[in-house]
Amino acid sequence: MNMTRRALVTGGISGIGAATAARLRSDGIEVITADISADADVQVDVSDPESVAALRERVGAVNILVNSAGIVGPSTALVDTDLAAWRRTFAVNADGTFLMCRAFAPAMCDDGWGRIVNLASIAAKDGNPCQSAYSASKAAVIALTKSLGKELATTGVLVNAVAPAAVASPMNSDTDPAILERSRSLTPMARIGRPEEIAELICWLTSPAVSFSTGAVYDASGGRASY
Repeated sequence: MNMTRRALVTGGISGIGAATAARLRSDGIEVITADISADADVQVDVSDPESVAALRERVGAVNILVNSAGIVGPSTALVDTDLAAWRRTFAVNADGTFLMCRAFAPAMCDDGWGRIVNLASIAAKDGNPCQSAYSASKAAVIALTKSLGKELATTGVLVNAVAPAAVASPMNSDTDPAILERSRSLTPMARIGRPEEIAELICWLTSPAVSFSTGAVYDASGGRASY
């Protein structure tokens, strides 16, 4: 493939996002990390339409987009979940994925080639108890991926999702240890995943090697996923 590949990775300063950015760079791909933190190459609040629009204006067109920005949200029983915390979880995880795809997919379509990978979660399929906001928002990411994949199926732009089980990352640093232990206990491989393992799958999905898959969900769950 002779075209220059240029990638934008949200949440690219830690965990899966950082591992993905490093892995893409190792293949000689230009990578821009975007996050609310000043440690990223460029700053963005993916939940804010104006911030995303400003990012698009500053960065310009890319042909690889990895939406890995996300938050766990409240670890509470649904009946005890604060509405503002619920909405914030959806704003980052679901709205953020929507806004980023809406901003960057058109130029990919114009160029006739692109790869979008959205980070979902095994929680989107299983529904983690005491994580209803996270589970539901990641289920929304899966549905968005399937819809957009169908919309862009003949454009040369492929849209897929990755659904990891629990991964050792800063995103989970404040997660209830009981929830993480539950995830580990449900995993046949009997361990938590590593960011670099998920990054390998993401990077494959951003490559020209993938040409007949769109709107799909790829599990990275150590055997936990049952469908």
